[in-house]
Amino acid sequence: MDVREVAPNRGQLDVAAVQVRFDSAELLEDRISRTQGLISGIGEADLIVLPELWLHGGFSYDTWRQNAVSLQSEVFTFLSEVATEKKAWLHAGSFMVTEHSNAASGMWNTSVLFDPAGSLRATYKKIHRFGFSDGEPKLIAAGDEPAILEVQTERGTAITGLSTCYDLRFPELYRHMSAEGTALNVIPACWPLSRIQHWQTLGRARAIENQSFVIQCNMTGADQNIELGGHSQIVDGNGNILTQAEREETVLHASLDLDSLNEMRSSFPVLNDQRADIWVVKGKTMIASNLQE
Repeated sequence: MDVREVAPNRGQLDVAAVQVRFDSAELLEDRISRTQGLISGIGEADLIVLPELWLHGGFSYDTWRQNAVSLQSEVFTFLSEVATEKKAWLHAGSFMVTEHSNAASGMWNTSVLFDPAGSLRATYKKIHRFGFSDGEPKLIAAGDEPAILEVQTERGTAITGLSTCYDLRFPELYRHMSAEGTALNVIPACWPLSRIQHWQTLGRARAIENQSFVIQCNMTGADQNIELGGHSQIVDGNGNILTQAEREETVLHASLDLDSLNEMRSSFPVLNDQRADIWVVKGKTMIASNLQE
């Protein structure tokens, strides 16, 4: 597939990534209020991004179930109003979400995206669960569908792929979304400080290999005595870091030039040389198929 034929990717998007500080002792209401203050301080932006599980805590396993929310919960009504007030797309990060108000139902690590009118435009259930049979694999269900949509504003449009934290380690997901024409990948996370070099390197790798912009929005602070890494970053399709945080609570800003990205893809059309016909056979990789033989 010629990616140059896919693209309504065009124009420019001004984006903001809100790096939120987590404190296990802080009341949920206080964290919501503080995060609202950070968003309120953002000037004009086409897309605002929050981190993974900024409300619940990425490692606060013992309270996930009691603090889980449904998509009908008040917090999503509030976030819808925030998107409307800012007149921006709002990737509100991810939440522990139950399918219904019944907290005994299934639970997923679910990202939510609102449009500037406050409508819920996309949800994404985290596909790759972190914990090696503990934590997420033990407590929540896995998603099984990528989420791809068109983020459109008056000034620009980007086909956008949603993923979450640990997903970053699995390039196949991003290659699949790239084949659908994505020019932007949004990755909220609660990535620990101990592996922050992986976070930085893998984000640049996903940008380079898919010739796409990457917004990585991480938590900072500490969660259950685990130091969170911060270092949110916004990366262009050449792997250049447009802006990067340290570990302070802050908001990053960048302007994404989709037209320049299209020109780069056209002058160096590496995506057109993919050989999915060789590497994937009936949903299984060729390597896996050979090993089974």
